[in-house]
Amino acid sequence: MADDSGSHEGGGGGGDDVREQDMFLPITNITRIMKKAVPANAKITKDAKEIMQYCVSEFIFFVTSEAREKSKKEERKRINVDDLLWSVDTAGFEYVELLRICLQKYRETGKCTVYTT
Repeated sequence: MADDSGSHEGGGGGGDDVREQDMFLPITNITRIMKKAVPANAKITKDAKEIMQYCVSEFIFFVTSEAREKSKKEERKRINVDDLLWSVDTAGFEYVELLRICLQKYRETGKCTVYTT
């Protein structure tokens, strides 16, 4: 779901000109993840892939913006993983503990799989 202005709804990087293709994760990556969540014979429409691409970008923007506000209030220039987890938790998402477990596994093994095929 792209808008013609090349900017992201809700702002972005403080007025920076950002190319549209830089605002969204590649559709092939989105498709690969979506396919892991549905039966092998299921089809995913182009519109479904595009709306998911948009939603993922909005989610990243929202979580990062909230984390940045927290770090600014604490007079820090860097956002850390705790800021991001705080942002996800504050927004009411119920999988912060799963993210903590995944982060720990990633730190130990270099990978974390939260979904199964």
